[in-house]
Amino acid sequence: MILYQIFLWLFRLGIGINALSNNKSKLWIAGRKNWRSQVVMKLAPNEKRIWIHCSSLGEFEQGRPLIESIKNQYPGYKIVLTFFSPSGYEHCKNYTTADYIFYLPMDGKNAAKDFVTLINPSLVLFVKYEFWHFYLSEVSKRNIPLLLVSAAFRDSQVFFKWYGGFFRNMLGYFTQIHVQDDKSAKLLDGIGLKENVFVTGDTRYDRVTEIAKKLRSLPEIERFKAKNKIVIAGSTWAADEQILHNFLPSLPVGWKMIIAPHEIDSTHINQLITLFGSDAVLYSNFIVNKNTDAKVLIIDNIGMLSSLYAYGHVAYVGGGFLKGGIHNTLEPAIFGLPIVFGPVYKKFTEAVSMVAEEVAFAANNETEAITILNSLVNDEPRRVMIQQKLKHFMASNTGAADRILANIEKNRWLS
Repeated sequence: MILYQIFLWLFRLGIGINALSNNKSKLWIAGRKNWRSQVVMKLAPNEKRIWIHCSSLGEFEQGRPLIESIKNQYPGYKIVLTFFSPSGYEHCKNYTTADYIFYLPMDGKNAAKDFVTLINPSLVLFVKYEFWHFYLSEVSKRNIPLLLVSAAFRDSQVFFKWYGGFFRNMLGYFTQIHVQDDKSAKLLDGIGLKENVFVTGDTRYDRVTEIAKKLRSLPEIERFKAKNKIVIAGSTWAADEQILHNFLPSLPVGWKMIIAPHEIDSTHINQLITLFGSDAVLYSNFIVNKNTDAKVLIIDNIGMLSSLYAYGHVAYVGGGFLKGGIHNTLEPAIFGLPIVFGPVYKKFTEAVSMVAEEVAFAANNETEAITILNSLVNDEPRRVMIQQKLKHFMASNTGAADRILANIEKNRWLS
């Protein structure tokens, strides 16, 4: 406990120092300023509430199908949505399904007690992870149903180490833990958690399925594509882009490439233009100049990627050559695209499953990545087979939100 409190103190100190030069840290601090009065001012009296916490934007997208299912099933309850990260809060602060959206105050005994008292929830859900001791213990102490949903565990995590007793205790505060896969359930069983663990799947499959159903048309992309087939490279970083540049000369006639980089600041975009030279055109220029001769289209805006994959035939997902690992592989998978990425993917259960099913392919280095890409663009029957396998894979993994909601209904926590 002492070490945890030291960690909280050091975290606050680090954020304060970083805020001197970092805008994200400034938002983190500003969003929590006078949080008690903000909560009191916004909450209406005599309401029934459900509190749902997401660390950041990724966890929100993961939990969104469940949030919306709960709201539809229980319209008499107000949804209180909290975020730890500014990237989540700032992007979602106008999300209309939630009735209240707040930054989660920094963990602490008094903060947790005051926040839970003010919110007074009938049910609490934490999406995927974030384990804050004082919040979890406060909710548990009040006998409020507390669920962890879409969780995934790996044996490298602290919960499964000899020194992880404090963190194992935090898992014990949850009324139920809903995990993505059998491997996670087995790990929890090994530390004495079994009766309250349920394998209900990953709600991200539900989310990408919803996105695909509401696909928006992109006329400019259709014009760039014309009669060509497309390699879509999403959420790329410098190492990925160098691979794509070196692969470009072997791209067959009748193929083009679209790159949607993870960072779209001017420095990175200029680096991409320099790297690809006359072969490439920026999307912002293309929509004006209508240059269809370019082999590479560089997307210099945000928000298009999930729809872009619908126009592709092969996907390259970036991040696999960085410590943090690959980005979203489910977005191209829902459209049946065979997927190529770097070697850092094993903490993502869906990617591990797709590699095992041979519908996604991990490359250890540039040479392997180019070899795999060449094999996919030159083998149409193989691509068609992968598309069918992915269709079955995605369909068999959807429905997690419904399973979790059914469990909530079964236990009558909100009746």
